[in-house]
Amino acid sequence: MNLADLRPAEGSKHSNNFRRGRGHGSGNGKTAGKGHKGQKARSGAPRVGFEGGQTPLIRILPKRGFTNRNTKEIIAVNVDVLNRFEDGAVVTVESLIEIGIIKNPKDGVKILGNGELTKKLDVKVNAFSESAVEKIKALGGNAEVI
Repeated sequence: MNLADLRPAEGSKHSNNFRRGRGHGSGNGKTAGKGHKGQKARSGAPRVGFEGGQTPLIRILPKRGFTNRNTKEIIAVNVDVLNRFEDGAVVTVESLIEIGIIKNPKDGVKILGNGELTKKLDVKVNAFSESAVEKIKALGGNAEVI
């Protein structure tokens, strides 16, 4: 590599070195491309969403509901999906991610009781439904809340 070979990254340099409002000789003097008078020719631009005194759209549209800050995003997994694991395996949140059943849970995982479980498993997740615990324990497995 030589210093003579150095070039700026592609797209990082702009060829539009255009100085506005520097006299008639520049080709862009006087009004500097802003036209004659009017709101857009002045220095103070109106705020975002301003519609020239007309009631802005954001005030016309109805507001409905709210977002609860304290809600938890818990991923539900049915017990029949756990049949993908080998008999006697330990099922954790990490192992569910590894095998591809879930993706990055934010607040936790809950095992629900839909479907049939055919393998003895040791399951360690954030929450269980009562029917899921019954199905896991019926086969000699263990359901532990972490």
